[in-house]
Amino acid sequence: MILVDDEPTMHLILSKMLNKLPEVQVAGAFTDTKSAADFLEEHTDIGLAFVDIAMKGENGMAIAAKLEAAGSAIQVVFVTSHKDFALEAYELSVVDYLIKPVSQERLQRTVQRALMNWRAFHHAASLQGTAASQNIQRYIITALGDVVVSNDTGRRVKWISRKCTELFAYLLLYRGRRIPRSKLVADIFGGMEQAGAESYLNTTVYQLRKSLEPLGMREVVRSENDGYALELNDCVLDYVAFAEQVEELSSFDVENMERALQIERLYTGDLFGDKAYVWAIHETERYGQVYNAFVKRLAASLIQLGDTSAASKLLLKLNERNPLDESVIRQLMTIRELTGDKKGLTALYTDYVRLLSQELGIRPSEELNQLYDTMLRGITDKK
Repeated sequence: MILVDDEPTMHLILSKMLNKLPEVQVAGAFTDTKSAADFLEEHTDIGLAFVDIAMKGENGMAIAAKLEAAGSAIQVVFVTSHKDFALEAYELSVVDYLIKPVSQERLQRTVQRALMNWRAFHHAASLQGTAASQNIQRYIITALGDVVVSNDTGRRVKWISRKCTELFAYLLLYRGRRIPRSKLVADIFGGMEQAGAESYLNTTVYQLRKSLEPLGMREVVRSENDGYALELNDCVLDYVAFAEQVEELSSFDVENMERALQIERLYTGDLFGDKAYVWAIHETERYGQVYNAFVKRLAASLIQLGDTSAASKLLLKLNERNPLDESVIRQLMTIRELTGDKKGLTALYTDYVRLLSQELGIRPSEELNQLYDTMLRGITDKK
């Protein structure tokens, strides 16, 4: 990957953060777009570019537009101090839009999304001969953390409206099945007057097909008996791939631990991100539970293998998702005990007690109280 920012300080900051991620390497850092473009012409293996928008001379959007026009497979992430460019930026096929200062967690999610796209792209490219002979085009659909559709050349769908994005997401969950218009009206346009909702659905279906048309996907939205169905062939669905790989890896050991950590990183956010579609709550929670259970098992194995640092990082991610989950607190307490961190153990326990009191007006379970006392005595006795 490369960095393009006219502030050398940002090169240092981003390089330091990116170097913490094992699967990426910064191949170059540039203060202007011309130097970056020249470098990319000579190095065709670059797959990702972090680009500032507001720079002296040609701005970041210009180079992103040129890469898109040239059909480049390079994925672009905008990193900027300006929120005002967001709408204009997303008119281009960018992976993400990050506002400075960027957190390590936010950066990691973006990189993992780009890696998912890159792997899917190369998987599709490896099958290109077969696809060409059958006139098949493959699609990559990202629904964890966002709703993004791209083809095997890296070109992305530009959604015309929020409702057409929602309609695609809805049909995606029920792909291959006919959904009656009445159900779509009730679930997506509920609360509107019936005639207005029917008209809005017609407009949204039209917008969805127009959004998909540039990628040759217009016909995947089929009209069937007063309803609609999404017919997808040869596509990569990130949330399906995540769930399948979790199921395949039933146990962990030294040999497959790296693969397990890679699977964890595939989960770049909850289903459909922050869009919080009411009709998707059940599936969002289901995939979230799959992720939570997987990470808890993975953390337990890491603790057994003695890698408490990696286990702690995973558990803190779960704790951020749900600070009230006692099972995560138990695992974090175990790590504090194993590392002899008496102060950390006490802080973790007292913070949890305070949170339960403030949020729910209850105290922790008696089992957790006893566990804390036992661990505290154990650390004290060792010293």
